[in-house]
Amino acid sequence: MSIKVYVPRDSAAISVGANDVALAIEQEALRRNQKITLVRNGSRGLLWLEPMVEVETPNGRVAYGPIELSDIEGLFEAGFLMGGNHPLGQGLTEKIPYLMKQERLTFARVGITDPLSFDDYIAHEGYCGLKRAIELGSEGIVSEIAASGLRGRGGAAGRTGKKWQEVRAGQAVQKYVVCNADEGDSGTFSDRMIMEGDPFVLIEGMTIAGIGVGATQGYIYLRSEYPHAFDVLNSAIRIAYDKGYLGRNIMGSAHAFDLEVRRAAGAYICGEQTSLLESLEGKRGLVRYRPPQPAVSGFMGKPTLVNNVISLATVPVILSRGSEFYKDYGMGRSRGTLPIQLAGNIKQGGLVERAFGVTLRELIYDYGLGTESGRPVRAVQVGGPLGAYMPELQFDTPLDYEKFSEISAVLGHGGIVVFDDTVDLAQQARYAMEFCAIESCGKCTPCRIGSQRGVEVIDKIVANHNRPQQIHLLRDLCTTMIDGSLCAMGGMTPFPVLSALNHFPEDFGAQSDAKVANL
Repeated sequence: MSIKVYVPRDSAAISVGANDVALAIEQEALRRNQKITLVRNGSRGLLWLEPMVEVETPNGRVAYGPIELSDIEGLFEAGFLMGGNHPLGQGLTEKIPYLMKQERLTFARVGITDPLSFDDYIAHEGYCGLKRAIELGSEGIVSEIAASGLRGRGGAAGRTGKKWQEVRAGQAVQKYVVCNADEGDSGTFSDRMIMEGDPFVLIEGMTIAGIGVGATQGYIYLRSEYPHAFDVLNSAIRIAYDKGYLGRNIMGSAHAFDLEVRRAAGAYICGEQTSLLESLEGKRGLVRYRPPQPAVSGFMGKPTLVNNVISLATVPVILSRGSEFYKDYGMGRSRGTLPIQLAGNIKQGGLVERAFGVTLRELIYDYGLGTESGRPVRAVQVGGPLGAYMPELQFDTPLDYEKFSEISAVLGHGGIVVFDDTVDLAQQARYAMEFCAIESCGKCTPCRIGSQRGVEVIDKIVANHNRPQQIHLLRDLCTTMIDGSLCAMGGMTPFPVLSALNHFPEDFGAQSDAKVANL
């Protein structure tokens, strides 16, 4: 009897030797004349345990990790194929506390199935959402998404249903669905994990979206630095065509939907939807003036639905189980779950999917177990390089779009980067301005010039060149960027700057100013 052994094909696992571990396990099993079936699954998201190897036993899957090549022989000696005890043993995978406390809806299959096994996908509720979508029809699909309360998971947090309604109402022979997979925020990797670990759920979500809004062509605008995701997505798309789940007469219906992957331009600004569309059309990635919105005039001037990977990957579970099931999770106007990514100076970094309402403190300490350095946590940045730096006094803020907005913070893509007490927040603020200066498309003056002046002003503040006036000037500059920038690139760059200035004034020389004032 062949025993199933799971070794992730996720690029995070590959980067720490998963391919070599998989090959070594196969060779050792052959040498010992033991029959195994090696399955290259997605990562469970416990990144500090990668490569994490799982073995299927009568009691469930048993995990071992992190595995190095030197551990392989010892694992076999310990009888790991039967779930035997070993110093690297983690017990039953589902009982690992990090996983037990999660609420996985979007990531329900990631790490469990073979990403490119169509049969595996079908066996785990795959395409149930599309089947129901075909039964509901266009209006029913859009109504279900609107009723679920799903909001964009890419950063802006707009109502997904409203955007779908606008595209559906558009009068055009040709419409498009575009997936924004240009995941570029620091500390984020949930899009990549979905695309590498459960590509069919994204394909299914886009197909449902196409039927819902009346689009027959879809594009996945994929970050150029994701070669593994590119290969997996293209393989899954070919399988979906072969099985009749893409192309004409989807699942035997009258509906048609075609899908292809396009490589991104490698520019951060192309994560902004209008700049993305310019790039997708083969032009330089410049932000467009709005109106019109992409829902009215998007790709090639046609009504276009632009959604993030996680938004589209969440659609199948909403259609499969119903909007009432989905919106039962969460709080306030933030319904459902959010895949949260723990990164930076954190002991247990990885992916956590929880309903809205979980606090930063729970995530940092219950899941992350504090800093890797062992030093106190001083600040966390939430929402990518343009997110605010949050001090310890804000760690009990629940993850909720409105609650974060109340304290001038953003949830963004759900990335959390942790810093210990050695961080210099003045330098982090300077980095935000410098990042904007480098990545700006250059179309509007507040972003293009304001970010460069911001770097210069922060340097003068740190060097104590007329510090009080320079701080006043920096705040003035931030207001101009927020109010005058064409898109969120310039409009959000002040968030990390002002949060650092407000919550960590000592890093900008406030203590030395106080000493001078007291002399």
